[in-house]
Amino acid sequence: MSILIEQVRVFNFRGLQNIHVELGATTVLTGMNNTGKTSFLKAMQIALGNSQFITQDDFNVKDNNSAPKIIIDIKIVPVDKDGVHCADFDADWEVLFTEDRIMIDVESNSSIPLRTIVTYDPIAASYKTRQYILPEWPQFEDAKHKLWYEGSNGKERTFHFDEVPFYYMDAQRDILEDMKMRSSYFGKMISKIEYSEEDIKLIEDQIKELNEKAVNSSSILVNIKATLKELDSAMDTKSEGVEITPFTKKIRDLNKGINISYSDNKESFPMEYHGMGTRSWSSLLTLKAFINLRDKGAIKEQTPFFPILAIEEPEAHLHPNAQKKLYNQIDSIEGQKIISTHSPYIASSAQLRQLRNIYKNDESVCCGAINTKLLTPEDIRKIERHVVNTRGELFFSKVIIFFEGETEEQALPIFAEHFFKVSHVEAGIDFVGVGGCGNYLPFLRVAESLKIPWFIFSDAEANVKTSVRSQFTDCKSAEQEVDIIVFLSDGNNFEKQLVDDGYIDEIRVAIVKLEISKCSTPQHMKAKKKEIAAYDNAKIMSIIEGSKAQFGPLIAEAIIESNKPLPPKIVALFEKLEAILISRSANE
Repeated sequence: MSILIEQVRVFNFRGLQNIHVELGATTVLTGMNNTGKTSFLKAMQIALGNSQFITQDDFNVKDNNSAPKIIIDIKIVPVDKDGVHCADFDADWEVLFTEDRIMIDVESNSSIPLRTIVTYDPIAASYKTRQYILPEWPQFEDAKHKLWYEGSNGKERTFHFDEVPFYYMDAQRDILEDMKMRSSYFGKMISKIEYSEEDIKLIEDQIKELNEKAVNSSSILVNIKATLKELDSAMDTKSEGVEITPFTKKIRDLNKGINISYSDNKESFPMEYHGMGTRSWSSLLTLKAFINLRDKGAIKEQTPFFPILAIEEPEAHLHPNAQKKLYNQIDSIEGQKIISTHSPYIASSAQLRQLRNIYKNDESVCCGAINTKLLTPEDIRKIERHVVNTRGELFFSKVIIFFEGETEEQALPIFAEHFFKVSHVEAGIDFVGVGGCGNYLPFLRVAESLKIPWFIFSDAEANVKTSVRSQFTDCKSAEQEVDIIVFLSDGNNFEKQLVDDGYIDEIRVAIVKLEISKCSTPQHMKAKKKEIAAYDNAKIMSIIEGSKAQFGPLIAEAIIESNKPLPPKIVALFEKLEAILISRSANE
């Protein structure tokens, strides 16, 4: 049996005004830049590691006033060997948490609610950190609208445990820097190297023999040694002569010259010759080695040990396959892992239940999660196959537009850039084709669970509208349809809507652009243009519906170049987005 930090709440730390996050043995934090992923990890560091880095900038600012205090609550629970919450702490953890430290609630014995409060002391001009054991884990908001941080703090008690160490690794890690610092995980391990007296004598005798061989085999070193012996005549000492030692003389100095090299099938290259990807990866793996070392020590001493790891952007400088492999290596480390990432490959490597999305809305920062307990195995399979494994960029969107067809996939981003005056990527809009009107639900469930705003831009054939509405009401109430779904006019798909909206000439221009590119002579081009000019609407529809992916961008560009207003349904969709984007930008 072991333990787990099951829940964390943060109040007024940086941009995290009031957030609740549930954690698992491994938790992957996704979300756009500046949403609060790093702040959340730093909040955990204050509660479990150290608070030496705190400055005035860490206090949330609202209406130009800094918050008077930061509050961080953590809930520790007992879990079984499979990580499932169980009724009681086992004997080792109960002793640890009770003896001279904190007192487990003897009635429930099922959780330990801890609180950390940081305030500024103007007299000492410093920041004070106080820790408490709460009388109980409060509701996030009770029936009287009293929030969790407004309740009693309970007993003041320090709760830093060597048996529950907190390790933080930021995105700037580099094994070359680790090798220079005694305080790094690499440096700490090297400083603990020990040998028996017998081994020390054996190794130092071998080093002495190696030094003599190296010097005597070099005429240059022999000459230097002979020349330096002339120092004897100038020094009034009983010198035993001059030694030249190409290799360290004492085993205690081995760590000063230690180096790491990686080799391929032919050559070995020192670490400084490798890129940042290898160096960053190596730094993470030294943390894994350090934790393994401590775990073995705990087993030997028969003491409990449960490390907490906070890792920023493990994907830094690594290609996709390496990112996936590194994630699996991190996931296998002993203890609890919280990983912040901007990588869809890391997100897709995690299990659905491990994903958390930090999203900044118009009021505050919130955390979304996919509750897999409410899903069937088939639901989970569809989400993993159709969403996570193919559209991992969803985790990093400000707002998502779902639609069915190929023409929309090509045309909507072009229309969006014209409307918003920036690319859809820069605006944070993700356009996602679901591949048919019956495929919305897995995508909607992911976006809704992760608290990412989303809209549907849908065709309007009768069967399509029925299907879309059915899937929509699985996630939202029917009353919200008008705010979230933009249906085309009854009976229309996207191409038919453009014809009905009066863009037949622009569609014809797109057809001409594509067809004349296939013409070999000016005469051929002239004849083709004349032929296309005679096409009726039915002929034009049959052409563009036969090559939707090709005509999508051409039609959008032709409409924009015509200087006509954008199609009304497109404008209606973008106006809904605009409110979300303006609100989000105001909070960044």
